Amino acid sequence: MKKLKTEPPVARRLRFSHLLLVIGMLYLVFISFKFPRFLEIAATLSGNESNNGLDGTTGTDSEGVDLSKASLSSVYEDTFHRKLEDNQHLQAPLPPKKEPIEEVNNVTGPIKPIQHKYGRIIGKVSSLQNHTKDFSMLEKMADEAWTLGLKAWKEVDKVGLNETNESSILEGKPETCPSWISTDGKKLSEGDGIMFLPCGLAAGSSITLIGTPQHAHEEYVPQLLKLGGNPKVMVSQFMIELQGLKSVDGEDPPKILHLNPRLKGDWSKRPVIEHNTCYRMQWGTAQRCDGLPSNSDDEMLVDGHRRCEKWLSNVIDPKEPKTNSWFKRFIGREQKPEVTWPFPFVEGRLFILTLRAGVDGYHINVGGRHLTSFAYRPGFTLEDATGLAVKGDVDIHSAYGTALPTSHPSFSPQRVLEMSEKWKSQPLPKESVYLFIGVLSATNHFAERMAVRKTWMQSPSVKSSNVVVRFFVALNPRKEVNAVLKSEAAYFGDIVILPFMDRYELVVLKTIAICEFGAVNLTASYVMKCDDDTFVRVETVLKQIEGISSKRSLYMGNLNLLHRPLRHGKWAVTYEEWPEEVYPPYANGPGYIISIDIAKYIVSQHENRSLRLFKMEDVSMGMWVEQFNSSVAMVQYSHNWKFCQYGCMEEYFTAHYQSPRQIICLWDKLARGHAHCCNFR
Repeated sequence: MKKLKTEPPVARRLRFSHLLLVIGMLYLVFISFKFPRFLEIAATLSGNESNNGLDGTTGTDSEGVDLSKASLSSVYEDTFHRKLEDNQHLQAPLPPKKEPIEEVNNVTGPIKPIQHKYGRIIGKVSSLQNHTKDFSMLEKMADEAWTLGLKAWKEVDKVGLNETNESSILEGKPETCPSWISTDGKKLSEGDGIMFLPCGLAAGSSITLIGTPQHAHEEYVPQLLKLGGNPKVMVSQFMIELQGLKSVDGEDPPKILHLNPRLKGDWSKRPVIEHNTCYRMQWGTAQRCDGLPSNSDDEMLVDGHRRCEKWLSNVIDPKEPKTNSWFKRFIGREQKPEVTWPFPFVEGRLFILTLRAGVDGYHINVGGRHLTSFAYRPGFTLEDATGLAVKGDVDIHSAYGTALPTSHPSFSPQRVLEMSEKWKSQPLPKESVYLFIGVLSATNHFAERMAVRKTWMQSPSVKSSNVVVRFFVALNPRKEVNAVLKSEAAYFGDIVILPFMDRYELVVLKTIAICEFGAVNLTASYVMKCDDDTFVRVETVLKQIEGISSKRSLYMGNLNLLHRPLRHGKWAVTYEEWPEEVYPPYANGPGYIISIDIAKYIVSQHENRSLRLFKMEDVSMGMWVEQFNSSVAMVQYSHNWKFCQYGCMEEYFTAHYQSPRQIICLWDKLARGHAHCCNFR
């Protein structure tokens, strides 16, 4: 028999060595182009100490956080839930085939000048003319916002206390609202699935919905494919939400109660009902009811009701032995049959759901039986629930609201604004100040501003004028709200009103305004930007700044390294808006600090029409600092996790997503000498 020819071992070794040589050459080519850029960023932000600057100086933080791992991923995302709100299941856009132009692709190089100068934001606002077809989408939004804002500002002076419509709101007189409302499914669908509740709810109010769940349909879930499962699932779900007033155009309204029945379940494959709230576009901790009864302890009850009732039999329910059954009958022990209620929502079957506002929380009854209860969370009141939204796989036949309050304005500054002299801000000092804090706020965030005035704005450094704090607020489509805002600003003296219509995408203009105020209206050494739901430990922040060398420019906050833009979903960024795969290093928006030379640079670049505007203001600041760092001086990037992006942590510097009640709680704890959190939202 003829033997097969075999390859000598030496030849195999040679081929293998050739392969390794080719891979090594490709690797050298790769690192020669990409690795220097990575080393440049890593050298900027990493080190043994978390506050090391570019010059090798060491800050005050000794936690030794590795910033190469500091890139934050998005918080809690439930695919089944999110598909009711946006189209994240759509495919992400592909990058352009052509190479982007140099001015856009190279952030550290020359920036493409915007086609139009918006003028000084706080000073004289130049009228928008010379419109060109080269406007980007963001510039078109800003153009429209300025036009509408200037018109709205002129109308503010026309609103007088003697006018009938406005006086009721400005003087706190209640509006008259119906005690009950009703609508059918057709009208509800024509109103985008939202039923207006003009005066909100009150204790004892109830809303009844009659509807039919739709049959399940197939959806593609890419997350399941990544986990090795079948990406195609059958889904039947809907959501019922009590929503508040939208503060800013482009920002989702607050979700005071989110009720989400999932007939086919989610990852558990069993029917489930989820409850939650969403405050400032940030979801709280979900309450899930999966058919098993919740704890019956008194502290877990809501008005005496369980948070979750039982609708499934026990997962492990072995049959009782006959000997046990005989023995119980022998001793005369009564055997009560166990009643198991089925899941109340069935595809194609009619249901009657009643949502009732109790003393401690909301109660959901279906078919006359109590199903779930959800305790009230701080930050919302019953009067804030001015809309009922229904979306998803359900056909609503009719909706009723009963026992509604007959008097309460849709927004109520008189409930929270305390016109007291002790909350007024001092005039701007003529001498220089160490730190200027600009707080982003919205027109009807009266409660948030009042909570800040009562708490960390009473810090010793603020009272001594070493630190100056001002709110930055754009205009609202409702002229009555703008009139109340103007009165609030005139009384407290701590609001800078920006004459453009507020939009979520135009927060970057407020950031430029903060830089201009700190650089032009004040002589400040440092400028800090935060939000009105951020609690600032002013004295601690000052110590952090003082611990950094003043010889270099400063960019301090909770820094993100190599953060990638989202290409799909609600916060999607197109390749035209940002062609690169990663953002420059940037500090999270709830609280960061820059030195005054960076602020002056931003103002000058904006005035000479060479400042690149991006819809995410914190990323924009990272772009501007990187440009400043490459063209003017060496910037110290100072990172610390205690500038909290989500919520609060012990010994925080700033705490974010804090409701007015939480802000007051944090101040009370701080007054007792403890920087502890109030995580009860």
